[in-house]
Amino acid sequence: MRIKRFEDIEAWQLARQLARKVYGLTKKGEFVRDFGLKKQIQNAAGSSMYNIAEGFDSETNNEFVRFLRYAKRFCTEVQSELYMAVDQQYITRSEFQDVYDHAGRTRATIRGFINYLLVYEKDQRKKEL
Repeated sequence: MRIKRFEDIEAWQLARQLARKVYGLTKKGEFVRDFGLKKQIQNAAGSSMYNIAEGFDSETNNEFVRFLRYAKRFCTEVQSELYMAVDQQYITRSEFQDVYDHAGRTRATIRGFINYLLVYEKDQRKKEL
């Protein structure tokens, strides 16, 4: 499948779902009142999605990969912030695990996409020689 727009990228779709899950968690109970953690985890989840979209308009695969690496890191940040949320009993262990696992799947998909782009770039350089 050819990617014509950022919405076609599986990693972006997963990042969007991650953001939706995070926003859902932060609308409940005591989480609503912890403005610092709520804002931080929402920003991290959104940033994963935003960096994939922004990188899509890069002029080169290398620049796109740079944005994808940022997106991947934000997934890890979400996972870390989930620990704070569960430790503060803002979320259940089940909610924690669901979103933690989804962030991991998103990160792994981004990593796979990065690897694909790097191999593609390497193959293109070989063809030029």
